[in-house]
Amino acid sequence: MKNKSFITMIIVGLAGLSACNSSSSSTIPSLTLYTDRHYDTDQALYDAFTLETGIHVNVLKLESDPLITRLQNEGVATPADLVFLADAGRLGKTKALDLLQPITSEVIPSLVDESLRDDDVYWVGLTKRARVLVYSKERVDPSTLSTYEALATPAFAGKIVTRPSSHVYNQSLVSSLIELNGPEVTATWLEGLVSNFARTPSGNDRDQARAVHAGIADIAIMNTYYLGRMLESTDVAEQAAAQSVDVFFPNQDTTGTHINVSGIGVTAPSSNQVAAEQLIAFLLNESSQRSFADANFEYPVRDTVPPHELLSSWGSFRSQDVSLSTYYDNANQAYQLMIQAGWN
Repeated sequence: MKNKSFITMIIVGLAGLSACNSSSSSTIPSLTLYTDRHYDTDQALYDAFTLETGIHVNVLKLESDPLITRLQNEGVATPADLVFLADAGRLGKTKALDLLQPITSEVIPSLVDESLRDDDVYWVGLTKRARVLVYSKERVDPSTLSTYEALATPAFAGKIVTRPSSHVYNQSLVSSLIELNGPEVTATWLEGLVSNFARTPSGNDRDQARAVHAGIADIAIMNTYYLGRMLESTDVAEQAAAQSVDVFFPNQDTTGTHINVSGIGVTAPSSNQVAAEQLIAFLLNESSQRSFADANFEYPVRDTVPPHELLSSWGSFRSQDVSLSTYYDNANQAYQLMIQAGWN
């Protein structure tokens, strides 16, 4: 499979080139990166960066909330130089808590469209994903699908599954709709959506695709890259679930499909800002962006790098014209409206 072969290639390259790096560990500069991501591809890229620059990258992996809490508790004594998080809402929170400092490089912002980074460049997106409608090929005519808003109509009663309201992916989706439609309209929409749930929200995005395959529901709200990973899974049952569904990009004739990013920022304080920004630039180069796309089925943030062929087969799509910074700004209101509507 393409993602595994890429990782294998990187590992073989590392083995062959490691002898060339004869500097002692005491003289090699290092960076410490905190992340809530857990992909082999990411580590392969950090190792490739070390081979190219001699700068070691020490990685600490934690779930997002404990990671942010740890940064808060460590304060100015934190060993972290960078933080790499999934979802702009989480990145916005780290900025609001004064855990990041502005990126000073003039090159980095030029590599990422302004719609995919913080308004003040405290963080930039490295990968992109879309939150789409995944529907049963057997039971749903895609011509009946249109918008997120339409999911609240009686036509979809008992047909929808998604994650709980506590998950940031859904909070960011609702935050974007608050920004586009206002809180009152969004509150009414939420009531209709919740009334159409096929079951109490539970599980992760993969579980939603499995529920559609099992006939529990007809439509799942989920992120694109999960479906890509399921299709490439070695688990036969997971492959079968993914093969039974297809992707629909909502709101193409109105406000566009909701997108989000995994993004990275330099922690405050960091004495290694230059080296930290060197790593960010490396992760934004076309080769690294190709690696993210091929191994993890995420959309590149660089316009010059095409998506993986699987994602391309789903078609191109128009994105929401919403600042990602608003995901955090609207998060508390979004969650309260979700709870009031009965979204578990």
